[in-house]
Amino acid sequence: MRFVLLALLAVFTPVNAQTYPAKPVKLVVPFPAGSATDQIARVVGQQLQEALGQPFVVENKPGAQGAIAATEVARAAPDGYTLMVATNTPLAANPSLFKKLNYDPVKDFAPVARLGTISFMIMVRPDFPAKNFKEFLAHAKANPGKLSAGYGSAGSQVSQAMLRSMGKIDFIDVPYKGLPQAITDVLGGSVSFTFADLANALAQIKGGKLRGIAVTSQKRSGLAPEVPAIAEELPGYELIAWFALVAPAGTPAPVVSRLHDTTVRSLAKPEVKARFDALGTDVAPLNPGELGGFIRSEIDKWAKMAKAAGIQPE
Repeated sequence: MRFVLLALLAVFTPVNAQTYPAKPVKLVVPFPAGSATDQIARVVGQQLQEALGQPFVVENKPGAQGAIAATEVARAAPDGYTLMVATNTPLAANPSLFKKLNYDPVKDFAPVARLGTISFMIMVRPDFPAKNFKEFLAHAKANPGKLSAGYGSAGSQVSQAMLRSMGKIDFIDVPYKGLPQAITDVLGGSVSFTFADLANALAQIKGGKLRGIAVTSQKRSGLAPEVPAIAEELPGYELIAWFALVAPAGTPAPVVSRLHDTTVRSLAKPEVKARFDALGTDVAPLNPGELGGFIRSEIDKWAKMAKAAGIQPE
């Protein structure tokens, strides 16, 4: 009986891979519309749709630092028709941010491809008293507990905690379902600053609505070379976030392989790289095996960063 089943799989699996997808595919995004993850998902989804001939429909499921979306995708049928464009938040940081998760970032997902990497930028209103990061630190130290910072992802949350710890400053943390809402409240003046991903930060700078103070990458970004790195004042400070495409665990390997190959070919296109550049994101593909190992190493890395920043699991 087992031999018959294996023979059937050998016959039908390649056919399934060749005919996949035969219906629309859902791309779940764990953050709100307008977030960097949402924008990356729409670029990649459009490429997959054009290459594979079926709609790839983005569905935003924000909340609980991406845990709501991750739980849904982890429990979805492993047939290739429910995927997630995720980040380091649900796939690496959440085990250190929550005492209990309803999913396992390693066991519950089949890695497909890493898409890119991105850093963050401290954003303030144009009328904020400090004009540069050195003045920002001095202002925060002179006003302990009076500034507030909005976060909507693990990247922004850990960035804030590292700033508090390494800069020896005190401010109030304000949680949001996603960074777009935090940015809105900085614009409105109810929150002093936020760590926005470069996708959103560059758009705000271009529109003249917010001002960049410093970036979380170890060195200045070529996309905004006039904005210093936090590490210039706080040596050793560095935080880089990333995007990845994953499927529920158990998704057939030929389907994962087809998705990976199609995605990586798309990422190699000059026009896609240009779109990523406009979103402040570096194209940085990894194959399923590499991504699986990367996620495991990132879980350890984010655990160390969260602990060093003094974050207590909720």
